[in-house]
Amino acid sequence: MADSIFPGIETHKGGHYAVLDAGAHVLAWTPRGQNPVLWVSPLAVFAPGTAVRGGIPVVFPWFGAGPSGDRRPSHGFARTAAWRRTAVTNDLATSGRLEVRHALDASGLDATGLDSEPFEAELVSEFTAGQLAVSLVVRNPGPGAFRYEEALHTYLAVSDVGAVSVDGLSGCTYLDKVAGAAAVQDGPVRFTGETDRIYRHTAEVVVDDPDWGRRIAVGKQGSANTVVWNPGREKGTALADVGPNWPGFVCIEAGNVGDDAIELAPGEEHILTQTVRLS
Repeated sequence: MADSIFPGIETHKGGHYAVLDAGAHVLAWTPRGQNPVLWVSPLAVFAPGTAVRGGIPVVFPWFGAGPSGDRRPSHGFARTAAWRRTAVTNDLATSGRLEVRHALDASGLDATGLDSEPFEAELVSEFTAGQLAVSLVVRNPGPGAFRYEEALHTYLAVSDVGAVSVDGLSGCTYLDKVAGAAAVQDGPVRFTGETDRIYRHTAEVVVDDPDWGRRIAVGKQGSANTVVWNPGREKGTALADVGPNWPGFVCIEAGNVGDDAIELAPGEEHILTQTVRLS
């Protein structure tokens, strides 16, 4: 895995795994004989300081424009920051497992003009033939409380967003960011236009994709919210790095945002984990 913005790619029995050093950004998990499970836009830009459209961007330490609505860049600085690759465990030849660890802290961020309290973050990406697991570990080394939002902004590849559904959210309350109102989910989530929802939800969801004959199970731990997003035709085609490719994905994000933001006392840590597998 080269030290660059480009991915280190490993193969295992015909499968493909990839993670970028820039942003500690998981880019590919494709088990043998499957269509890619993670979607990456054909129009994605791979350049320093630019968030890659697709894969699993790390949203931290704020979501969107943050609780105050004025934080920049959108979704925090982690997804474009220079994370340090600290360890690689490559057991593909024996157990079929690959683990990559990246670290980030507040040092070196002053040049960006970002106002950040001390923190230590670690992103652990574990690839096997049966599952992708990504964990964001955040520690507070400072003398005061550290409050932050987080999400693992997972782009899942689908045959056509209009043909898929998401099970596991029925009965959950959510904030509909498109309508600007709260609601309760009734039955599976289906996509008929722009969808941007933050659910109060702690369990697994399943993306049912009948056209590709597969179901993608997304589990999580340490997460109070599940975010479901697809920009729809109008907004999707207007995004330069999405364009006409907007029907090819749905985002399912484990996170802790808004009123569910994490607050760490000095010395505390929190672990957010998201797993992706085919079922």
